[in-house]
Amino acid sequence: MRVTDKKYLSSYLDVLEFSIEEKFNDIDFSNENIDLHYRIQSSAVFSSNIEGNSIDLNAFMNSVTFQTNFKPTKEIEEIEQLIRAYDFARESSELTEDNILKAHKILSRTLLVKDKQGIYRNDRMGVFDSTGLVYLAVEPQFVEEKMKELFKDIQFLVTKEMSISEAFYHAALIHLVFVHIHPFWDGNGRTARLLEKWFLSKKINGRAWKIQSEKYYKENIQTYYDSINLGVNYYELNYDNCIPFLALLTESLNYESI
Repeated sequence: MRVTDKKYLSSYLDVLEFSIEEKFNDIDFSNENIDLHYRIQSSAVFSSNIEGNSIDLNAFMNSVTFQTNFKPTKEIEEIEQLIRAYDFARESSELTEDNILKAHKILSRTLLVKDKQGIYRNDRMGVFDSTGLVYLAVEPQFVEEKMKELFKDIQFLVTKEMSISEAFYHAALIHLVFVHIHPFWDGNGRTARLLEKWFLSKKINGRAWKIQSEKYYKENIQTYYDSINLGVNYYELNYDNCIPFLALLTESLNYESI
């Protein structure tokens, strides 16, 4: 699947219960009550929670605000490194393959040994749950090729004029294709969610950093994982079933009216 493909765009728009343009334009992202730094902190917390980090937002904010060390230090550091990766992405002028490797190097400092940070895997990699192996990613010798193809498409999309609806569609598709490549030993989900928002920020003038997509994914985690699962291995992925996943990013806009 190429992330430039619009094959599913019409079906994607048909399943949504609201107009993305209308919903997005009704949200006042310039509102001073929407604190950018806090939103990035919460994004990092929820994204880490999806991967099993036990520190909730309240505990993390108390830890950093009052310097109260009452939770596992490693888990706090894991979130702090992810915040740094978000800040790096937000401050970087280019969304490139090299920069996503740099972002992964930052966020994986507590996840991986040094020589595997910001480096594509050279081992076979699967995704497991309580039942066993549920997905086998592409072989390591093809990872770099697939990532270069992905970023060639991303570069094309970044420069292309598109509607807000199209931007959300392609951002979610980038997220999905990235996790299916599964290019790293660890930190794939965190990087995919960061990449999704990074791309979206390039299309909607940075406002994407305030969208609570990670919170939505965390609070709908079973749906999130179920809709990612499109096949038992890279070669049997059926993107005809991708619409439920693509719709999740858009649904997170409903949080802004809560």
